[in-house]
Amino acid sequence: MRNLVYSWVVILAFLSCQTKSDFKIETVDFLKLEESYLEVATVADSLDVPWGMAFFESNIIFTEIRGKVKKLNLENGEISTLLSLDSVFHQRTPGLLDIAIQKNKKKEPYVFLNYTTKEGKKVTSNLVRYTLHTDTLLDPDNLLTVKGSTGHNGSRIYIDKDDMLYWATGDAQDNERPQDSTTLNGKILRLNIDGSIPEDNPIADSYVYAWGFRNMQGLTLDKSGKIFTSEHGDAIEDEVNLIKPLRNYGWPLVEGMVDTESEISKTKGLDIEEPIRSWTPVIAPAGLSYYDSGSIPEWKNSLLLVTLKSQSLRVLTLGENNTAITDEKVFFSNRYGRIRDVLTAPNGDVYISTSNNDWNPQPGFPLTSDDRILRIRKINSSPQEYIEEDVRSDTLALDGALLYKNFCSSCHKDNGMGVPGNFPPLKNSQRVKEPSRFIDVLLHGTDGKQPIDGVMYNEPMASFSFLKDEELSAIANYVNSKFGEGNRISPEEIKKNR
Repeated sequence: MRNLVYSWVVILAFLSCQTKSDFKIETVDFLKLEESYLEVATVADSLDVPWGMAFFESNIIFTEIRGKVKKLNLENGEISTLLSLDSVFHQRTPGLLDIAIQKNKKKEPYVFLNYTTKEGKKVTSNLVRYTLHTDTLLDPDNLLTVKGSTGHNGSRIYIDKDDMLYWATGDAQDNERPQDSTTLNGKILRLNIDGSIPEDNPIADSYVYAWGFRNMQGLTLDKSGKIFTSEHGDAIEDEVNLIKPLRNYGWPLVEGMVDTESEISKTKGLDIEEPIRSWTPVIAPAGLSYYDSGSIPEWKNSLLLVTLKSQSLRVLTLGENNTAITDEKVFFSNRYGRIRDVLTAPNGDVYISTSNNDWNPQPGFPLTSDDRILRIRKINSSPQEYIEEDVRSDTLALDGALLYKNFCSSCHKDNGMGVPGNFPPLKNSQRVKEPSRFIDVLLHGTDGKQPIDGVMYNEPMASFSFLKDEELSAIANYVNSKFGEGNRISPEEIKKNR
C-alpha cells in the first residue's frame, strides 16, 4: 500500500474548465480517497495569518489578523489589498477575524467584517458592514458591538442566501455572560442585513438566537438552513453543535455532554442541548464549511472541519436530515501545521488556510512559505505517490509521553519551554519541583493572569481533574523526568489531594 509520501513537486498546472489559470502552482501532495484522487496545491503563500475566507466570483477575499483584507485572483494568482485597518487591536488571538460576503448580489455586494478594537483598557468586538467597490471596501457601517477581550472573542460570521446574518460571539473570558440571555457574549446572534433585529427572532427585541457558548471558531449552514458551529472546550470536550433557536448549549455549567455528576446536578431543571460530536483529548477546532458538491463524491453532504491543535482536516459525514454525524475521517495531521479556515467554492474545490505565523506555532513551523492557502480538488489521473486517510484512535493509552502530547504540548510545547508571556515553561519550574504544588495545579488549574517564577503569564490553565489518578500520575512523572528533577508522584498522592 502506497502512503505518506511528501512530494513537493513544482509543476505548471492549469485549473479545470471551471476557472482559467496561467500561474504556477506548487503541488504539495496527492491524496487517495476510497475512489477518488485529490491534488493539494498551494495557490497563495507568504501570508500574514489569514483568518477568514469568502468566495466572490473568481476570487477568494480573505482577512489577515493584523488588519488587512486581501483578494486572491484564482485566474492569475495575483493578490491585492482591498482594505487596511489601522484601528484593529491585535494581541495573540484578537484582531481582524472573520469575513462574510452577500451571496445574492453580484455587483457591489455588502462585505461583513468582525474585528477587535481597544480604547484605554476596554476591548470591543465589532461587526462592520462595507460595500465592495471593484478593488476596495468603502462605506463602513458599524452594525453591532459586543464586549471583547484578549481571548475568547469567537467571531465567526455567516450571511445566508436570504440576507440573514449570523454572528457567533465568544464569552470574552467572562463565565457570567453565556448563561445570561440579556447579554450578547457567548451567543449566536441573528441580524438583518442593516443590523436591525429580525421580527421573527426567538426572543422579542433581542439579537440572541441561542446561548451557552464558550469560544466558537467555526460557523456554517447546510442547504436547508441548518446552522452548525465548532467550539473550543476548556481542557476537554471540543464540540460541533447543531444550533436551534432558543436553546441553551450549557457553558459554563457543562462541557460537551451532560455526563458527570456535577453537570447533572448543575443543570437540573434546565434543558441543555448537547453537541452532535465532541472530542477529548481536545483538537482545537477552527473553521467549518458545509460540503454538498459531487466534485468530491466521498465528501458529499458532510461538514469539513479544520483544527489548530491536531492540525488536521476532518470530514464529518452527516446522517439523515443532517441532525447527526455518522462518520469521521481525518486527513493531514501535523502536515501543514495549524489550519485556521476552510472554504468550499461553488465549483466544489476546497480551500484551507494555515495559521503558522500566529502566537502559538507548533514544532516544525512556520515554514518559509507560511502562511498559505491550499486548494484541494479531484483529479482524473492516478498518481504513483500519494498520502491516505490518517490512522485515528479514540482511546488513550496509559503512557505519560502520549498523555502529555494530547493534553499539554500544544501550550507547554514538546521541549517544555511554553510560549513567552502566555504559557509558562515547565523546564526548571519551581512549581514542578514541588510535588504538592504540581499536584494542586494539575487538579485545580489556575484562574486568570498570574506571576510564575517572577514572570506574568496571560493564559489560565484548565483543571485536569477529569483525568484518572493513574493518568495524572503518568503525566506528572513524564514532566518530572523530562523537565524536572525526576520526582515521582504516585496515583495515591493524586487521589489524596483531590
